[in-house]
Amino acid sequence: MAAAAALARLEQKQPRARGPTSQESIRNQVRKELRAEATVSGNPEALGSNMAPEPKEEGSAHLVVPGVYFTCPLMGAILRKDQRDASIREAILMHFSTDPVAASIMKIHTFNKDRDRVKLGVDTIAKYLDNIHLHPQEEKYRKIKVQNKVFQERIHCLEGTHEFFEAIGFQKVLLPIPDQEGPEEFYVLSEAALAQPESLERHKEQLLSAEPVRATLARQRRVFRPSPLASQFDLPADFFNLTAEEIKREQWLRSEAVERLSVLRTKAMREREEQREMRKYTYTLLRVRLPDGCLLQGTFYARERVAALYGFVREALQNDWLPFELLASGGQKLSEDENLAFNECGLVPSALLTFSWDAAVLEDIRAASTQPDISILKPELLSAIEKL
Repeated sequence: MAAAAALARLEQKQPRARGPTSQESIRNQVRKELRAEATVSGNPEALGSNMAPEPKEEGSAHLVVPGVYFTCPLMGAILRKDQRDASIREAILMHFSTDPVAASIMKIHTFNKDRDRVKLGVDTIAKYLDNIHLHPQEEKYRKIKVQNKVFQERIHCLEGTHEFFEAIGFQKVLLPIPDQEGPEEFYVLSEAALAQPESLERHKEQLLSAEPVRATLARQRRVFRPSPLASQFDLPADFFNLTAEEIKREQWLRSEAVERLSVLRTKAMREREEQREMRKYTYTLLRVRLPDGCLLQGTFYARERVAALYGFVREALQNDWLPFELLASGGQKLSEDENLAFNECGLVPSALLTFSWDAAVLEDIRAASTQPDISILKPELLSAIEKL
């Protein structure tokens, strides 16, 4: 109840995002509990909004994103960077009341950051369950000694494993040890769980195939009318790994030393500098100027591939089946099939690109004595168009 109340308060502060999520049943249950809590608190409307936070003015007319935001896959809430981990943790903990097996599996894969250690622990648990499945009459396989070295080093150290064992039917008991004075702690599989081997097998497959629950980057898609300010960007601090002061100082030092060092730098030195440049930015804000002058804007990871931008633009088009091209500054064509990241194309921390229909398609349209539809974007996007 405390977790539900805390999550309800979070939801009241942060509106929710549109669209389906990957764990639909979990999300629906979380929604149900949040709605009940909001009703009790006297504010049932708090869960009704799906809109992303409105950008806030921060001393600039061109600051068109308030920061970097994420969508929680379990409940659809729009979250700031500093909220995402706590929100996902609370949503997973809430789910223990309805599906403890699924919740414990999500906890194992999400709360433990060392992926190699998680894989080792998960594989070891699967081995335990395989032994039970293959030797159901062997009592020794139904007992796991908690102080066993392998268990301690591979499983006990992982958050969520205790809940998983309890959820699938193990109980912690003290058992006597031959030739030992005191008893030892064991996980012992219950008779009821042993009688359902297909359930143990299903839980094992769930554990092996699960992935961490991660918040997804919110694109914060916006559409602007034609504007002479299209190429002007004023980005919030979230887009940079360096502080504003560090960036200014680095730019000053570079401009002062560039002429002096240009003749001295080797190819290896230049490559190292380019690598540092690419790692400097985590996110990028991209605008696409359409043939009618309108601007389509979205937020991306700096290491996402160009194909992600093509998909983003295609989702906004009224005729999404028509081929098109995207051009960077200087007329450089970005190929959808080329496996390049935005930071490798120089499209960070922001960039303005130009959209154009495929030339061959336009030629075919003109040959057919027809004109392409002047309405490029979907009507619902045009209805929400803004002034930059």
